[in-house]
Amino acid sequence: MLQQLAQPAPSQTPFVELRGSALLKEPLRVSGQYRRPDATTLVREVQQPYRETSRIAGGKVVISRDGKPPREFALSRVPELADLQRSFSALLSGDGAALRQHYDMLASGGRAQWVLALQPKEAALARRVREVNLHGRDGELRCIETRPAKGDVQRTLVGSAAEAAEGVKDAAALADLCHGKAQ
Repeated sequence: MLQQLAQPAPSQTPFVELRGSALLKEPLRVSGQYRRPDATTLVREVQQPYRETSRIAGGKVVISRDGKPPREFALSRVPELADLQRSFSALLSGDGAALRQHYDMLASGGRAQWVLALQPKEAALARRVREVNLHGRDGELRCIETRPAKGDVQRTLVGSAAEAAEGVKDAAALADLCHGKAQ
């Protein structure tokens, strides 16, 4: 399955997230593009409702937001982010052995609809992230569902699921898209 998910660099895919918070009257819908300009760089470019670019490369993270000076910090300050970056790179390159170094993996479902559950092995990451579930259809990753140790599930729809989510603001409808219950 991992070889089917591989996306050699350069690559890009749209994403949609719905972020809940007790401080907000309704969840915040965030959308944009994930880009991988080369095999060692990951870029998250938020386009709506604000503009922000996060670039992970060369052992550091640079976050740029319109109207503000860029913030930069070393990945070594946030080891769990470094683990996620290595794991995401392994996923996109189809490297199951590298992914298994960082996660216990359990696949379920069939080709038409599948889930790959990833449980962190590293203690620092496991303290923050209980599980990451990758939902897909055929050879396409459609949703990344992150279950933190504390707090609400974070769903990121990617590819055709993000495109199908155009204009959708309802959390339940986005969860259905994530889980393959809607087109």
